[in-house]
Amino acid sequence: MTGRALRIGLTGGIGSGKSAAAARFARHGVTIIDTDAIAHELTVPDGAALPALRAAFGSAVIAGDGGLDRARMRALVFADPAERVRLEAILHPMIAAEGLRRCAADTHPYVIVDVPLLTETGHWRACCDRVCVVDCPRETQIARVAERNGYLRAEIEAIVAAQASREARFAIADDIIDNSGPLDALHAQIDALHERYSALAKAAMSC
Repeated sequence: MTGRALRIGLTGGIGSGKSAAAARFARHGVTIIDTDAIAHELTVPDGAALPALRAAFGSAVIAGDGGLDRARMRALVFADPAERVRLEAILHPMIAAEGLRRCAADTHPYVIVDVPLLTETGHWRACCDRVCVVDCPRETQIARVAERNGYLRAEIEAIVAAQASREARFAIADDIIDNSGPLDALHAQIDALHERYSALAKAAMSC
């Protein structure tokens, strides 16, 4: 990996605090490659993914403004796993290509690649040098999402069940951030990881 930034894949389940972790890394000047943001850019009006999405799913998934109707698409893929696979087959390669382009253009020692579905998809695991998992107990996840989004417990449990298990995330993790406590405890762990990743990146660059 000589000559490029160290790639740290950051992941975690809904309500784990992954966004808070990414924000703390950003405070250290680290570039965050947000794959959800890239997906949004691809599906706004005139987004690069829209022609393929229209061809695959029809005009019913296109909103009045010309962008993706996210609510309709979300309902479609939750109701039918095969439709979710079709959607991911279109979006994931495009997201990956743009994410890797941004990684290659970055001049910092390391970058954080924020990938909610990193555990579920093999591509980003292969592209990242390390995987960092933000974790908290399931009940903490549910409580946080209920407070933040106002979802019913059954809705949150369905989302959690559709995501990778904690055990699956632990199996691919190089580093685990315990976010079951207060915010300052989260920050302390990330500050320590920043020092570690900076040192690893420096060592890799000198090889």
